[in-house]
Amino acid sequence: MESFAFILHPLSVADIGRQYPWMAKIPERIVEALFRHAPPLTVSEITGIRSPYAAAEGWLISCSLTSRQMHKLPQDYVIEKIIRAGEKAQRLGAKIVGLGAFTAVVGDGGITIARNLNIPVTTGNSYTVATAISASKMAARKMGLDIGRAEVAIIGATGAMGSTCARVLAREIRYLTLLGEGGNKLQRLASRITAETGLAVKISSNLPGTLSKADVVIIVTGAHNGIIRPQHLKPGAIICDVARPRNVSRRLARERKDLVVIEGGLVQMPPNTDFNFNFGLPPGTSCAAMAETMLLALEGRYESFSLGRDLTLAQVDEISALAAKHGFRLAGLRSPERILI
Repeated sequence: MESFAFILHPLSVADIGRQYPWMAKIPERIVEALFRHAPPLTVSEITGIRSPYAAAEGWLISCSLTSRQMHKLPQDYVIEKIIRAGEKAQRLGAKIVGLGAFTAVVGDGGITIARNLNIPVTTGNSYTVATAISASKMAARKMGLDIGRAEVAIIGATGAMGSTCARVLAREIRYLTLLGEGGNKLQRLASRITAETGLAVKISSNLPGTLSKADVVIIVTGAHNGIIRPQHLKPGAIICDVARPRNVSRRLARERKDLVVIEGGLVQMPPNTDFNFNFGLPPGTSCAAMAETMLLALEGRYESFSLGRDLTLAQVDEISALAAKHGFRLAGLRSPERILI
């Protein structure tokens, strides 16, 4: 039996409140202070993962810091907490560990964490990119939009996932605008894409102006707070939000009924997979980062597959092929408010 573990954390104090309802009336800062020093916990055991080729089991390990704490606390402290969670995964018998949400963002994209563990580490970013692009294409087809001719904007383009999304999409679209921190980084990425594909890529620091013209927007930034407002978007635009926590607010989905707002990076697992934990997702649905960890375990590929800030297009293509082999597929389209397809 192949084995893995996946490290997750509460995105907000509300997540802690769902597990411990008696804390609902305690001020958020006090709840965070209480959980800041909590040891890593085994949240659940994942069972029933089978493909035609292999079977696997795994564990969900909780790192007790919220997204806000991971953003605000000293980086060394946060990384040490994640390493402790990885060590717990080792003791349970996991042969690979995946990093969920902000645990994959803090520091150097998992490199330091991997150096301090005796098992490989993956951020799951390669499969997250693959599923984000697949979801955007599916939404475009449903809307009768030819994504190859659409205006596509990527927010957070200088990050590991954002830059890879841009490079993958540039192989098949005509109009691409990059938004992100650091004008020089954006320019270097645009030049790289042009050298790889011949596509003339635009870069921009004008978020409202760019979004007012974009048919498809992919959000891949690790920014802590929401960055898009309803008035920014072109009528009928497709918004694929891959970031965790989600940057597209529920207000956006409620106030702009003309938009197609979808949560990227969701995967339908093989039948009988049981997480024994409620993520707030439909049954049998996983985030792509966790799914990548499972795929590597099923394949017996105990290596640090997606690590650091520079993913390759070959990694995205390879993990997509492994997903097809083992029966993992895109989990339809889901908005912050409802399931669309």
